[in-house]
Amino acid sequence: MTQPQKTAFKLFDFFANCEYFEEKFNYDEVIKLPRPRSKGCEVGGGIGPVVVGGAYEHLGEDILSMIKEETIGLEGMKIDRMFFEKFEDTVRENETIAKAVESGQWDRVIDYVNREVFDKPEEYYNLDKLRKAAAVDRRLTLREILEKIFGLIPRFKSKDELLEEEFAKFIADTKPEEAAAIPAIKTYFKAYVTSGQVRHIIEMKHFTDLATNPVFSTLDFRAVPEKYRMLIPEYVKDYVSLNQFVA
Repeated sequence: MTQPQKTAFKLFDFFANCEYFEEKFNYDEVIKLPRPRSKGCEVGGGIGPVVVGGAYEHLGEDILSMIKEETIGLEGMKIDRMFFEKFEDTVRENETIAKAVESGQWDRVIDYVNREVFDKPEEYYNLDKLRKAAAVDRRLTLREILEKIFGLIPRFKSKDELLEEEFAKFIADTKPEEAAAIPAIKTYFKAYVTSGQVRHIIEMKHFTDLATNPVFSTLDFRAVPEKYRMLIPEYVKDYVSLNQFVA
């Protein structure tokens, strides 16, 4: 009987490797580039780097240029659509849900779905999964999802559409006389509603922090008429639900 041949493996010495790069490796060593070839010279079927005007130029193919980006789109991925469609079928076929929606008993509907539909085998439906499957850029409520399923709303509105609606209500309520300042007021309104950082800066009166804020700058704030600098925060606290604007 032939004995199996033994193979020797050289083990990697982790600590010796660390010691080498900490104590012996020369990090200041100047790496010498290969000697540049003349322009147009090919070696092994490819064109290497050449020197043009004292700088290296790559004359080969640009691999990155062949990479294409594919957009998923507002409808989301197919697996997410299928998950949402199965939930649609589940709630539509439930007589208790259908009757409660028809009679406008939303508290009863939402309580029932949370107790009797969510987190049950086999699908384990829950609000977070449905929000992801809906592929909307904001946080949907369960009521909105059910309204869409039962045809009470045609589609889910985007974050910016809701912001425009909320700002239109603000304008209708306050009726600003400073027409030229409305774009600045809108920018402030949207930033305050959507950015927790902006709200914190305004509430704490740390206005100098706006100088480095990427969402709403010091110049943006100065463009807002003084009257609206505190009016908008007060209005938002009283009339706008911030949760729906969270991504």
